Amino acid sequence: MNNDSGKSVSVWMASASIPLRAPLQEDARTDVCVVGAGIAGLSTAYLLARSGKSVIVLDDGPCAGGETGRTTAHLSNAMDDRFYELERLHGTEGARLAAESHAAAIDQIEEIVEREEIDCDFERLNGYLFVPPGDPTDYLDRELEAAHRAGLTEVARLDRAPIDSFDTGPCLRFPRQAQFDPLRYLAGLVRAIERDGGRIHNGSHVNHVSGGDFARVATQRGPTVICDAVVIATNTPVVDRFAIHTKQAPYRTYVIAARILPGTVPPALYWDTRERHATRTPYHYVRLQRGSLAMQPRPIDEVGPSHDMLIIGGEDHKTGHRDDAPARWARLETWARARFPAMQEIEFRWSGQVLEPVDGLAFIGANPLDEPNVYIATGDSGQGMTHGVIAGILLNDLIAGRSNPWKGLYEPSRKSLRAAWEFTKENADVAAQYAAWAMPGDVDSSDEIAPDCGGILRRGMRLIAAYRDETGVLHEHSAVCTHLGCIVRWNSAESTWDCPCHGSRFDPEGRVINGPAIANLESMQGPTAAERLAGWVQSHEGD
Repeated sequence: MNNDSGKSVSVWMASASIPLRAPLQEDARTDVCVVGAGIAGLSTAYLLARSGKSVIVLDDGPCAGGETGRTTAHLSNAMDDRFYELERLHGTEGARLAAESHAAAIDQIEEIVEREEIDCDFERLNGYLFVPPGDPTDYLDRELEAAHRAGLTEVARLDRAPIDSFDTGPCLRFPRQAQFDPLRYLAGLVRAIERDGGRIHNGSHVNHVSGGDFARVATQRGPTVICDAVVIATNTPVVDRFAIHTKQAPYRTYVIAARILPGTVPPALYWDTRERHATRTPYHYVRLQRGSLAMQPRPIDEVGPSHDMLIIGGEDHKTGHRDDAPARWARLETWARARFPAMQEIEFRWSGQVLEPVDGLAFIGANPLDEPNVYIATGDSGQGMTHGVIAGILLNDLIAGRSNPWKGLYEPSRKSLRAAWEFTKENADVAAQYAAWAMPGDVDSSDEIAPDCGGILRRGMRLIAAYRDETGVLHEHSAVCTHLGCIVRWNSAESTWDCPCHGSRFDPEGRVINGPAIANLESMQGPTAAERLAGWVQSHEGD
């Protein structure tokens, strides 16, 4: 990735990687099978292995190769959806438990870093929530009072955040927040899991899960894991069609990272109070990564003196609803340069996927409408690092049969009547996406598709996701998402096909890379499913 490219890259993937483990080669038996090797899956596996359970972790990609590798790594108990809103949705006790659990997750990470001696730049620091220019500051007073009721009595109102380059105006200071490098942290977890007898297999795509007296986890290659319990930690569950996906919505969030000289910006977490989903005034989040020479896309001797990296994110939109990443990165840069004029070159641009539950909190526990030994962790709501560790703590207790005070708060089958408007709005948007079946397509002919680009073609009743690779070869697949039949859209920044309904994503050649879809887009090179069925009927006539 260089500054001239329109493609995105994860800053964490540029800084480090976890060596691949061999795929699962034969059937296996274990106490718990964890599907997904991100922060939630590996946190769960680590705590289970440490408690004496036998564990197998399966992932179709590398460890931390999904959304964990794209995080900006804020570790915070300052809730994205605000404590006064959590009070409305979950009551005062629910807001208190949310604050308690996210604080406990940060403490858990700190404890593991010290116990396992993981060098991952873990650092405690303050977080500052401020109001954009022109917005009323009574918003902060409401949040301060709600945070105190939630038990965060050390949260304080200040006249401004400690940034010399711009006056934030009144803000709230949240003490004892944290940040870290998630890949180096998870590399330490991988070592500890394997030391404690756990097994991790990459390149192992799971295509079927069933619970019961013994759970079965089948992989595409053939081998199956038999276990007492299975945990689906795949960012969004790949084991159900409707139960959870109607209660959360996928959003893309955008990030840039720029060089900045040490000492220019005080290390802290910074957030403004705009709404995550605002169409005209989206929110922003900022932090500093110190001593970031290892994160450079160029040789160190070409970079110059040691420097820090300023990481700025925001500009969210619903997955599959926009394809304008360069404009969003540009707006982030404009916003940041007005406030941090010492910013130097933009070294990285990337995006990630955030799953927004309608009531602001993750879904962690037994999967609704499933056998009781199938568990899920999803709904990160922009706080995936702490929600992922909460999942590890809570699922470890549930699988062991221990009580946990957070169980009801994160119960996946919960229904929140107070979130009925958000539920209705998100699902009405999903229903509207099926109108795309009648659309004419993005292009009239495949000749209009340039190399390394994609577009939707219509041929009669078919909608085709057509991608022309860098050598000029055209690859055609059905544009119908294999989860619930929405029409995918081309994401030019990521070179993916994204589903606007529930966030499934596929690579340019139709291979699934994000759930809830579990199967690839249907190839147009051979007969369609309808044509295969017609052929079968014809061949069996007279039987």
